[in-house]
Amino acid sequence: MEQNLRKNKTKMEDRPLVTQFRLTFIRIIAVSILATTATYLFAAVLYGRLEYGRIYPANYYENRIPEVESYIRRENARLLLREGEEGLKNAIGGEGMPYQVLDNKCNVLYGTNREKIFSSKGQLYNNLNKTLRRQGRYIYTAPVIDDNGDIKGAVVLSYQLKPTYPKGNGGWIKLIFTIVLLSPFVYIIVFTQIFSKRFAGNINKPLNMLTEASHKIKQRDLDFDIDYHSNNELGRLCSAFSEMKEELARSLSAQWRMEQERVEMVEALAHDLKSPLSVIRVYSEALLDDERISGERLGRYLAVIKENAERSSSLVQQMQYTSDLERQDARLNLVSIKPGEFLRKKMYEYEGRAKPKDIEITLKTHGDVETPMTVDADRLERILDNIVSNSLEYTPAGGRIGISLEVKEDEAVYKICDTGCGFNKRDLDRALSRFYRGDQSRTSGGGHSGLGLYIVKQLAGQLGGYAKIYNARSGGACAEFSHKIFREQS
Repeated sequence: MEQNLRKNKTKMEDRPLVTQFRLTFIRIIAVSILATTATYLFAAVLYGRLEYGRIYPANYYENRIPEVESYIRRENARLLLREGEEGLKNAIGGEGMPYQVLDNKCNVLYGTNREKIFSSKGQLYNNLNKTLRRQGRYIYTAPVIDDNGDIKGAVVLSYQLKPTYPKGNGGWIKLIFTIVLLSPFVYIIVFTQIFSKRFAGNINKPLNMLTEASHKIKQRDLDFDIDYHSNNELGRLCSAFSEMKEELARSLSAQWRMEQERVEMVEALAHDLKSPLSVIRVYSEALLDDERISGERLGRYLAVIKENAERSSSLVQQMQYTSDLERQDARLNLVSIKPGEFLRKKMYEYEGRAKPKDIEITLKTHGDVETPMTVDADRLERILDNIVSNSLEYTPAGGRIGISLEVKEDEAVYKICDTGCGFNKRDLDRALSRFYRGDQSRTSGGGHSGLGLYIVKQLAGQLGGYAKIYNARSGGACAEFSHKIFREQS
């Protein structure tokens, strides 16, 4: 039997997906109908056993009216006495028919219904032997006649056409039959879960294999097999994927090895190009958006655009830049700059880039920042651009970035702090490493190569200083670096 089930399951998996879907839907409906039929039969049998015992049908008290009326005619005026209450109650049978006994002046003598139904004798007499409907209930008035044929009063019977429960079992009985009525929907939901899970399993099995295979290809691992064979669409897809994997194994393995270093270099270059190209874009948009720019301001804008375009061109020509950083014989291109003037010029550039996000950038200096010093300005500029670009990207709109410079006797120390998300523990340990890409890292978003802070560290070291990162007490991120000061000879 187990072998037959396995054979049927395999046969099911071989069918086209649309056929599997249709068969699954038919099975859900068929099994739900069978289960609902069985449930309704059970409910019918149960109702038959409980009827007139624990459940009175809807017309039970209506059918008792003739019998109660016959009892009233037999008892006549004796019902107007208090002693007749017990007998009348027994004749009515059950609490589902509230009643009241009236004299011929509409006074209520006794009964389970104390509501004032008739307000006058004439109204009472007009409704004798009649059935009224009031507020969802039926009211029948039977006259009480003495031996001389005179009307001495009336018995007013009230009932509803709905099932009643004489022994106080209404709660659980209603619950059972409510469940029975809702059972078709319950069965459809339950069997949909069961059969759809099986159907989804037939689909997920090959899809999971393909997903796992895709991850392995992404990790440059082509040593795997897709063990799924079927005549349907998924089987053909798996076969095609296996053929593609074999072709990839033959044609790409060598190419992956050859291009690995070039890819890493291009990623680093793309990261470095982003800063000057962003400046060009911002200032170009400013020129296009504001036709009133002219004169000195226009010249400044064009100068910034030209400068950053030249930097972009220079970066493209330096494809081996990252490798050059690691050479022991790297030579500095020392020039004379005034650090205060140099930073103010960079601030003008950074403010233009920060304006779209409404980020405030401030500059604080300590020490003699107007005395010329000799430093590799290109390397210093690259360090600042990499760090500030990182801060601009991860500082939320309306945030702040603070840049500070402290010029000491033999070194200059720079600190760039922002109000962004800060570094996590893993970032603090590894963000200065080559090609580091942290999860949700400040150095891995937006297509970064993982070289930004690594370049900062290398360049700072070549300038005779250091680089480090940490989180500010206020929660933002800080990057600090220094370089050696070479004073100009007077």
